[in-house]
Amino acid sequence: MKNSAYLFCFWGVLKRELQRSVQQRTRFISALVRPLLWLAVFAAGFRGTLDEQVIALYGSPVNYEVYIAPGLIGMIILFNSMQSSLSMVYDREMGSMRILLTSPLPRSYLLFCKLLAIALTSLLQVYAFLIVAFFFDVAPPALGYLTALPAILMGAFILGALGLLLASLIEQLENFAGVMNFVVFPLFFLSPALYPLNFMQDANTWVYWACVINPFTYVVELIRHALYLDLNTLALLVNLAAGTALTVGAVLGFDPARRMLYSGRPRGG
Repeated sequence: MKNSAYLFCFWGVLKRELQRSVQQRTRFISALVRPLLWLAVFAAGFRGTLDEQVIALYGSPVNYEVYIAPGLIGMIILFNSMQSSLSMVYDREMGSMRILLTSPLPRSYLLFCKLLAIALTSLLQVYAFLIVAFFFDVAPPALGYLTALPAILMGAFILGALGLLLASLIEQLENFAGVMNFVVFPLFFLSPALYPLNFMQDANTWVYWACVINPFTYVVELIRHALYLDLNTLALLVNLAAGTALTVGAVLGFDPARRMLYSGRPRGG
């Protein structure tokens, strides 16, 4: 197999994801409007009660908008990853994914292309959000826009792998849409996306430990530190471990032979 075949495959998968993102303008706009509403409304409502704690966390006066901006970046890549995984279930049911998997390229490489395409699409949405967030006083160091890029890509890749793992376990599109609600919201709210972890620890021990074992917590923390020119080593190690485990699980779980046998089985059998 020539190297050009691998590049051609990746470009085809990426082009399809980009076209889907551009053609579905409401999806792209909603991906920006959702976090911007949280940034404008949520931060305005809670700024007065959280200023002292946020200052204590950063060691200097910081707008609450600055604190939650990385969490909202996590929201963007979380929703985009899950919606892209939802399209994977649709493609599988319509047959296009089956056709792609009949190519001589390894299944693991095809899923890797899908994950990387999801991550790059999320990256465009994130930087569009950061441009608008600049007018809400979210202005990280100029170099932070560059240092945050690998952290954002890693987080989007991990969440995309989680979505593909769920897609490999769910047979029908309607079921995946329902499960997504039970995954997205617990991941987002049981994390330091909106509040520091010490808030959770003071409020409820069980909620705090749920945040600690939540992989999305470390996605947000890695982005938050990278955006302000810092490296959270623990978050990086957890992300590497979670990304490896979820990617391997998605590759092993997405067995097209098993899907074809299941889809051809009679309802009562």
